[in-house]
Amino acid sequence: MAKKDETDGVSLWERLDRPAAAPRASLTPGRIAEAAIGIADREGFAAVTMRKVAAELGVAPMAAYRHVNGKDELWALMVDRVSTELEPPETTEGWRETLRTHAHRTRDGMLRHPWLAQLPTPLLALTPNRLASAERQLASLDGLGLDTDTMMAAFRAVGAYVHGAVQAEVAVALYMKEHGWESPDETRRALAPQMTYLLGTGRYPTYRAYALGAARKDDAAWLFETGLDCVLDGVAGLIERGGA
Repeated sequence: MAKKDETDGVSLWERLDRPAAAPRASLTPGRIAEAAIGIADREGFAAVTMRKVAAELGVAPMAAYRHVNGKDELWALMVDRVSTELEPPETTEGWRETLRTHAHRTRDGMLRHPWLAQLPTPLLALTPNRLASAERQLASLDGLGLDTDTMMAAFRAVGAYVHGAVQAEVAVALYMKEHGWESPDETRRALAPQMTYLLGTGRYPTYRAYALGAARKDDAAWLFETGLDCVLDGVAGLIERGGA
């Protein structure tokens, strides 16, 4: 009978929490994560493979597999590592400031690491540092008259806005880069034939007024902040009403 692997059915995080039975070699999950993040930042998410990470660290691929059981665990390590950047200042007070601070730090992190926008959603949650971030945000909403379901719905609404808005921001930046467009004006000039025709049909008068008259269409930070206020105002309304 084949010997059962001691890691079977044991999560990555449980394994990492176990005390080491003997001194570890210089290769660690932290070093593996840092190498993978460096590759993803330079070359994109698709470039990250266990073989390439091992080469970056100067070890055989099997050495890395002693710490990480495949790509899902590698991605989880990467997410957990960059999630340390979400730690808010200790001066953060109140639910609104807490959620706003986390929202901005998430945006900053995703802009620094655009590959985060390409990860499957479950991997953005099930890591110690991601759960710690969620815990801080949920705790800020606790005790305000919301039941647990409504509290979670409010938390998820803010998170969905943040990730959706930043994913769109990252996608536009990548699209511009792929086409060699270096500014929003250059992008608009390239897309002008399509936009001119569509707006010229007369079917989209409100959007035409926006396209011709908007003063802050290229101010991504303002657009993000204003949209975030819309969502936070909705959460405030829930709290004032005492729940859904």
